[in-house]
Amino acid sequence: MKKIRIGSGAGYAGDRIEPAVELAQKGQLDYLVFECLAERTIAIGQKQKKQNASKGYNELLEARMRAVLPSCYKNEVRIITNMGAANPIAAGHVVMSVARELGLESFKVAVVTGDDVLLELQRLDLKLIEAGVALSQSGKDILSANAYMGIEGLVEALESGANMVIAGRVADPSLFLAPMVHEFGWSRDDWRKLGKGTCIGHLLECAGQITGGYYADPGVKDVMNLARLGFPLAEVDESGDAVITKVEGSGGVVCEATCKEQLLYEIHRPDQYFTPDVVADFSNVTFQQEAENRVAVKGASGLPRTDTLKVSVGYNDGFIGEGEISYAGPNAVARGQLALDIVKERFTICGFEPVEARYDLVGLNALHGVTRSAQNEPYEVRARVAVRCSTLEDAIFVGNEVETLYTNGPAGGGGVAKSAKAVLAMDSCLISRDQVHASIIILGGDKE
Repeated sequence: MKKIRIGSGAGYAGDRIEPAVELAQKGQLDYLVFECLAERTIAIGQKQKKQNASKGYNELLEARMRAVLPSCYKNEVRIITNMGAANPIAAGHVVMSVARELGLESFKVAVVTGDDVLLELQRLDLKLIEAGVALSQSGKDILSANAYMGIEGLVEALESGANMVIAGRVADPSLFLAPMVHEFGWSRDDWRKLGKGTCIGHLLECAGQITGGYYADPGVKDVMNLARLGFPLAEVDESGDAVITKVEGSGGVVCEATCKEQLLYEIHRPDQYFTPDVVADFSNVTFQQEAENRVAVKGASGLPRTDTLKVSVGYNDGFIGEGEISYAGPNAVARGQLALDIVKERFTICGFEPVEARYDLVGLNALHGVTRSAQNEPYEVRARVAVRCSTLEDAIFVGNEVETLYTNGPAGGGGVAKSAKAVLAMDSCLISRDQVHASIIILGGDKE
């Protein structure tokens, strides 16, 4: 039975590069996938692109490609990624430039576009799910609108023979499902196999999370050598069954527990996981430890895909002003609380009305909002004020008021940090599938 090996080279935009190099050199891969888009990433990229038309792609793209292209080219490992973000065409040209500098002859990049549906969103005046109203009635300063595309453009790009496929917004598991469909010739309506492939993609998409990252808990769930954490790879056969493993000798662990935790990660209903390609059903998935760092996964299935695609909508939503100051030693909590009370009163004196505000003592109540008992009072705390503001000037004012606590607040304050930044918020909507069309642009080879 035919098998392919797919490695995960990144689980988010700023992930480590060394584990991807290790996979490219030692993983005996057929494909190396870099999944680098979070919900806000493309909106951030759109802001960068407006300032500079040649930007808007993942900022580690060039560094990653310099690190992995030589081994991938030598070992005939094909690369698939969404590092194109808001500007996949520019990203494709960056990759081609790196390939030429490295002397990789006949290197070919296939760029997948079509996810940017801002004009369609405006033309159709679609309803924003969170806001509950049509775009024209929302009053939001819309920055970006990108549909979650599936495997269609990716598979076509792979069929072109490209060494690398680079896209913008593509659903995370679709990046891994595409090479399975391409290699095994799965039908686009074989929902069971598409569901199985989507399960494998979901397990791999967060890279180090399934090899012990975001899992370790000293004394409870120990993981060895996290500083050298190896990223995962899947050995997939044409039935859709797979074994999750990692490069021998790398740090971390692949076990049933890491796989189970990753399976449930960001899943609302395991029996109805909506993707552009299939409504996957993970409710009967089983894991079996075959050997050290080798876990077999079976049992996923799927239902027909929906007629709509999710669109991630980014918009400008004011500013955040923030200030922090630390207090340590005896009575640190009381001094920290006094600092927060002073800032609150200063806002009233100055006639400043926050849109929304938080006043926290980091180390005591910043995460769960509940102050621990006096017997466990910490020796040090960090007072933090964070305020949502309508203007940048107001956001700057917040940090400045915290800074004045140096000389106008409780004893022993130090280490002030302040910031003022724009807020990129997200909403979403559904768009008819027939409004989204993937296009392929070939760079390199004999096409450029």
